[in-house]
Amino acid sequence: MATPTPSAARSPEFRRFWWGEAVSGMGTAITTLALQTLVLVTLDGGATQVGWLNSARWLPYLVLGLVVGALVDRVRRRPVMVVTDLARAGLLGLVPLAWALDALTFPLLLVVVLLFGTASLVNDAASLSFVPRLVPRGDLQRAHARLDGADAVAQTAGPALAGGLIRLVGAPVAVLADALTYLFSAATVASLTAVAEPDPAPARTGARGLAREIGDGARWAYGASGLRWLAVATHVWFAGQAVLLVLVVPYGYLRLDLTALQPGLVFAVAGLGALAGATSSTAVGHRLGTGGAIVCSHSVSAVGVLVMLTAASAPSGWAGAAVLGAGQLCHGWAMGNSNSHEMAFRQARTPDELQARTNTTLRSLNRAVIVVVSPVVGLLADEVGLRQVLAAAAAVFATSALMLTTSSFRRARLS
Repeated sequence: MATPTPSAARSPEFRRFWWGEAVSGMGTAITTLALQTLVLVTLDGGATQVGWLNSARWLPYLVLGLVVGALVDRVRRRPVMVVTDLARAGLLGLVPLAWALDALTFPLLLVVVLLFGTASLVNDAASLSFVPRLVPRGDLQRAHARLDGADAVAQTAGPALAGGLIRLVGAPVAVLADALTYLFSAATVASLTAVAEPDPAPARTGARGLAREIGDGARWAYGASGLRWLAVATHVWFAGQAVLLVLVVPYGYLRLDLTALQPGLVFAVAGLGALAGATSSTAVGHRLGTGGAIVCSHSVSAVGVLVMLTAASAPSGWAGAAVLGAGQLCHGWAMGNSNSHEMAFRQARTPDELQARTNTTLRSLNRAVIVVVSPVVGLLADEVGLRQVLAAAAAVFATSALMLTTSSFRRARLS
């Protein structure tokens, strides 16, 4: 392994990889709002339909995640990333096409989102495991902080751009912008020919061999690696995140009476928070340690949700948007601060031959939480009320922080 240097995360190969992630992340931020707006406005759906949409997006992680991680560890990762980027571009292009042909329905949209989620699962398994081949392990936190910063910029500009696009051309056509960004990402990753990828380890044959490889990843993730407490607390955190993914847009439209432009601005504020969190994450980690930085982040997420709840008492739509944005700012900072520490800690503890399996095992179970919780959240919100279910997210984030605070992980550091 090369000696870590401060400039390792600024190599030409990493810069190209970063640009691909940044541009496709911008498109994803546009599509996240566009699809939910499409369900609520174009297809006359409600929180229940948004819940099913989010569930379909992450269902492949629950059903296929463990298998995909083992399969990706058997092959070189760059070609997998190129093919899945092209697949995602094609799938998203079907949405405006179906709309133009007056054939777009909610069931069809669910199928497209399900297939898109499957392609994203495979791409995630490859791309996350590709980062340790681009930079030395000592530079992983800085590299992930830069990637998080790009994602935060996407979260800032993407929703605001989405709001404008939706208002100008409608939600179905706005999805086309994301399809184009995946084409760019595919071209960028295809150019990384200078990155050496070692020959994969010989694969075990048959279903039993695959099952053993899956088991190796799971045992490492929850066993000798020391990742167990972080893994379980993160699963809990994702239950709170599932609530926000389902309810923030309906809460804005249906309770706060926001216009199509205002939710985009609210999510842009969240992106600013994420950018600030990613930018400060290395300094926070030096001061609090890896464990302390993550505990701090989960606590701030709980506070952010409490702030969002007060938006319903605002005297006007713009005031409600401002308060909702303040809560999103807190939650965005928390995500921007924590993610690079979680990813760097996980990847620094994991050997290269187990990277895809470990990453995908943990991410699959995280997304499985979203799959299970999202429909329940939508149904409860329609039956019990948006604010009541949103309040539960604050308690869930606080529980995640408490779990880490009372475990040995609170003292964890990379060094």
